[in-house]
Amino acid sequence: MSENTIATVLAPQRAGIPLPTPSVLSQPFWEGCALGELRYQRCTACGRAEFDPNRLCRGCGSDALDWQVSAGRGTVYSYTEVVRPQTPAFTSPYVVLIVELDEGYHMVSNLIGCPASDVRIGLPVQVSFHEVDDGVVLPYFAPEDQRQ
Repeated sequence: MSENTIATVLAPQRAGIPLPTPSVLSQPFWEGCALGELRYQRCTACGRAEFDPNRLCRGCGSDALDWQVSAGRGTVYSYTEVVRPQTPAFTSPYVVLIVELDEGYHMVSNLIGCPASDVRIGLPVQVSFHEVDDGVVLPYFAPEDQRQ
């Protein structure tokens, strides 16, 4: 990047993007987001962390899944920068990433709070909740030292 180029800091999406439709299974997750809690499931039979919400443990098949609250810390496991979004409702560029959470599960989200050029595998990140539209709160991730 040249000295005259100013990097765009990634930001939460604006109102008007397609919104999630919570199901009976995912409702506790979305309720947690509205409260500023990143929720996931943990199997009480084998201890495996589960995300996205499921009826059965993917490890042992048990239906003994309890909702837990994550500390929301993790590292970037993988990512891609989107410059041509699927729909004009999304502001680009944005970075879609897979976060490896400290509790032992992976989650897809977006990165905010830094230029796209700063993202790297292993970057420590922390969840950051933002209301998008109609009371819908989405979990984004920001570099730990730049949480918004």
